Amino acid sequence: MVTISTSWSAALGYQLHYREAGYAILRDPEDAQPRIFLQQVPEPKLGKNRVHLDVEVPDEAAAVQRLTGLGARVLWREDFSSHHWTVLADPEGNEFCVGLFG
Repeated sequence: MVTISTSWSAALGYQLHYREAGYAILRDPEDAQPRIFLQQVPEPKLGKNRVHLDVEVPDEAAAVQRLTGLGARVLWREDFSSHHWTVLADPEGNEFCVGLFG
């Protein structure tokens, strides 16, 4: 949980607000955005995530470079019409996308 809360805190620009064994809360430094609650589960990942997070960013390449610097790894990249995104995995293997979706 230390790795995942640290990596998501850095990725989102949020601060670690609270942590105990298997559980963390991240918050926007100005408390203007929704808080993010992370809960670790004991089961290993066997397939797709039950929830898949897409993060829209103004500069996909810069975001991918920053996130891989924080420990994420690129899985693949997709282009579909005006939508394009990169699928990454966080240090715990949870998949998410960054790109332009709209």
